[in-house]
Amino acid sequence: MRNRSVLNLILFIVIGVASNAARGDEPQQGAVKKADLGDGVLLETVFIPPGTFLMGSTQEEKNWATGIEGGAQAGTERESYEGEKPRSMSVKYGFWMGRTEVTVGQFKQFVEESGYVTDAEKPGGHTQCFNPKWTSYNLTGEVTHPWEPMEGKSWRDPNFQFPLRDDFPVVCVSWTDGREFAKWLTKRQSEAGRLPDGLVYRLPTEAEWEYACRGGSQESHYFWWGNELSEGEGRLNISAVDFLPDRKQKWPLSSAPWSDGFAFVSPVDHFGKRGRNGFGIADMCGGVWEVILDHFDPKGGHEELFTVKENPRPVCRGGNYFDVPGNARCAVRLGLAGPHYSDSRDGFRICLGPPRDHQ
Repeated sequence: MRNRSVLNLILFIVIGVASNAARGDEPQQGAVKKADLGDGVLLETVFIPPGTFLMGSTQEEKNWATGIEGGAQAGTERESYEGEKPRSMSVKYGFWMGRTEVTVGQFKQFVEESGYVTDAEKPGGHTQCFNPKWTSYNLTGEVTHPWEPMEGKSWRDPNFQFPLRDDFPVVCVSWTDGREFAKWLTKRQSEAGRLPDGLVYRLPTEAEWEYACRGGSQESHYFWWGNELSEGEGRLNISAVDFLPDRKQKWPLSSAPWSDGFAFVSPVDHFGKRGRNGFGIADMCGGVWEVILDHFDPKGGHEELFTVKENPRPVCRGGNYFDVPGNARCAVRLGLAGPHYSDSRDGFRICLGPPRDHQ
């Protein structure tokens, strides 16, 4: 009896060792990896295991987004980009997702070390920024929008009416700029012997992004916490009851019925644990639009990386600080004007995962 117990124990250990070897000692969900960018600046990623999720939205969700509470403009094609209905998809490998969007401070380290010049800073370059002279949409007359192309503005000066902070998400950066940051970080970590075998830093694919955004939920919720907008208070930065700098009015059109403390951009992870989803990822809804590796397909997102050869339009996800609630849902997706387009509402999040075609 005693010998049998010993044999069973040995067999259990052997099976356990073999199982761990087969998994390659894959990290546990929520494990943290910090990349050293130099000068004490770190970039934190969180491990997300393989899994399934529902991509897209129901007609009921689309109706809500364009209704009174959602506030998105009715009668446009935007909601059709989410697909006709939720589709089951999977991410078949574990990967690491940035806890937050890449910050001004992190991007600054990249630029100072590499000498990189962003698309907006190149000769003839420009970026879309808020015009502080703007007062209203003038919806009963000629509609005027607050964002305009501006020369001389960039991630260094997005034309905010307040000082730029290192813990703000970097904006006025393009898809091309985000990819160059990822290449630099991959090279830096590789040369330091800190890059895991078979992995690279890159922009996330669209499937990785929405899977990470939904936080492990197997349901098709509007937001990562559920369907109720009221439960988003203290969780995200969107157009809310916050006054513009030096103004006595808030953003017009629909807005969240509370103050999140910021009329424009907020610091990353400002909302702490309440602002992190089931995977521990912060600021996936609202904040700034996040540029994705995939090219835009107006029929809906894909499980595998989607690219086109002519006129590529990168996908952006998640909504932004200026958006109404209906535009800050997990399923919302838009196509940018092109790989070199940038905007003071757009940033990006980094991913550490298996290489993809144009990482």
